[in-house]
Amino acid sequence: MSLERTYAMIKPDAVAAGNSGKIIDLIEKNGFRIVAMKKLHMTQQQGESFYGVHKERPFFKGLVTFMTEAPIVALVMEREDAIAKWRELMGATNPANAAEGTVRKLYATSIERNAAHGSDAPETAADETRFFFSASELL
Repeated sequence: MSLERTYAMIKPDAVAAGNSGKIIDLIEKNGFRIVAMKKLHMTQQQGESFYGVHKERPFFKGLVTFMTEAPIVALVMEREDAIAKWRELMGATNPANAAEGTVRKLYATSIERNAAHGSDAPETAADETRFFFSASELL
């Protein structure tokens, strides 16, 4: 297997609760190498653009409000099978259904405030990475 990169985000709820460092520690302990990382506060326009795929969904406005209420930590990570391994480490979207030891079981408070985001495919990972990072920021 070859190395793969994925995009990950620590969402505003986990950042505000002071769990960013714990999540980053869990990421590194699970064999990921952090290629790039930054903390930022998404603007309304960034939130609407990043989640534009959901624009017609009833939850869109609430999602954008949540994602722009406090800073996030954006990451690009690398390891073998990174996309699947990160999604596994994040756990189920609903923290009540997440496996023990996963990010969402440990740090999420609800299905809406679920602590982390991860790309679901190589194309999505590339698009989401480009949204937050320039080529020169990827080490």
